[in-house]
Amino acid sequence: MSAFVNGLEPWQYYLIVSLVLTYTMVAGGWVLAKAGRSPLWILLLLFPYVNILAIWVFAYMRWPFVDRPAGRPAPPADEA
Repeated sequence: MSAFVNGLEPWQYYLIVSLVLTYTMVAGGWVLAKAGRSPLWILLLLFPYVNILAIWVFAYMRWPFVDRPAGRPAPPADEA
């Protein structure tokens, strides 16, 4: 693996890193949107130490689709 990375030009390395980062941000934003949260939360993952705190807060916050009573239907998308 090290030989592969050392053999790349700097622009190729930055291109690969930016593609992986972009994919991660888009996928994470999609997951956050499906959970009923703002996809902008994903931007907190770019900051060291803040990302750990953001994941912890997200894991323990109230989940609207999980915490609602069993007999109550989900609210329409435009009300949330």
